[in-house]
Amino acid sequence: TMKHKFIAKRYWKDQSTAMGQSDVLAKSFDDVINLSLGDPDLITHERIIDKAFADAKAGHTKYTEFRGDPELRQEISKFYKEEYNMDVADEEIFVCTSACEGMYLVMESILDDGDEVIVQAPYFTPYPQQIELARGIPVELPTYEEEDFQIDVDRLESLITERTKALLINSPSNPTGNCLSVETMQKIAAIAEKYDLIVVADDIYTAFSYQSPFVPFASLPGMKERTIILNSFSKNFTMTGWRVGNIIAPDYIIRIVQQVNENVVFTAPSISQRAGIYALRYRKEIQPPMIEEYRKRMFYAAERINAIPKLSVLYPPKGSFYLFVNIKGTGLNSVDAADMILRKAHVLTLPGNAFGACGEGYIRIACTCNVETLKEAFDRIERALQ
Repeated sequence: TMKHKFIAKRYWKDQSTAMGQSDVLAKSFDDVINLSLGDPDLITHERIIDKAFADAKAGHTKYTEFRGDPELRQEISKFYKEEYNMDVADEEIFVCTSACEGMYLVMESILDDGDEVIVQAPYFTPYPQQIELARGIPVELPTYEEEDFQIDVDRLESLITERTKALLINSPSNPTGNCLSVETMQKIAAIAEKYDLIVVADDIYTAFSYQSPFVPFASLPGMKERTIILNSFSKNFTMTGWRVGNIIAPDYIIRIVQQVNENVVFTAPSISQRAGIYALRYRKEIQPPMIEEYRKRMFYAAERINAIPKLSVLYPPKGSFYLFVNIKGTGLNSVDAADMILRKAHVLTLPGNAFGACGEGYIRIACTCNVETLKEAFDRIERALQ
């Protein structure tokens, strides 16, 4: 804890996350294989870098329009039409400094003090605090491996109160790597309609949907007007350090998002926005080899895990580049299992309970290094568990 008169009391209780601490742990041995964070070993495609660099040289180093570079907004709209046959108007698009910042902007724009947001769990670690930053109350909606990590709509309905304003979904999911089926999404849509909820769809790993093509929740009948989409270039184009994403929502929400953002970062980085234009424009050339590489790693890792006694993972992998590994067979809890694997195998993973209470009994592995390195990691884990 950090109690000091110059620190806001709401931060006196230690709120650092397993993700934040992983940096420190990674340095504990000099041969650590780090499978803890979703920051890929691949770098941004050369074509994107070269084009963005040329644009910077040509003078794209100023503030852009408040809602983002008009050319990028145009590419985003075109992308939705070409990929999903969705009509997205220019007024419905806002370019933000990453989807993480986007999530904060969205919560700040839609929540009154004490409003509840139901969060699909296991969840991306920052969600609850992003909701609390906007004075909302996160409500965990557990999903379970034995139910294929699908949202159970009766369980969802049982959590709705008169204070519920929104439901936050993430598919393909970080940390489970699972995808919501269209059937599940249709049931969620019916609930959203019945209780007049906004659905916030964190569409971050859409390129990595291995079993069936990604379907945006907003493309379901009647859902576009009650969905806020969060997008990012970070994972779909390996552009984590560029910090650029976008929000798609009804225009009246986008107007508020813009107002809030003017007090946060004003505009997203101009050069990163230029990079985003080329990422979308050349996606057919840039994405397939990258997706194939992740698919290869995911299938390799899943096969290896299922061959190690006491460990298992849902097979075949459905999406993202994360595997949520069941460690219940070891008799250890998540924190102790992750700790033992670090100490004995020098492999850094994240404990499942960092992603919500229902993540207990699991560890998360990010397939962000090549098959050779993954092989070494699993060889070590196998020996450590013997």
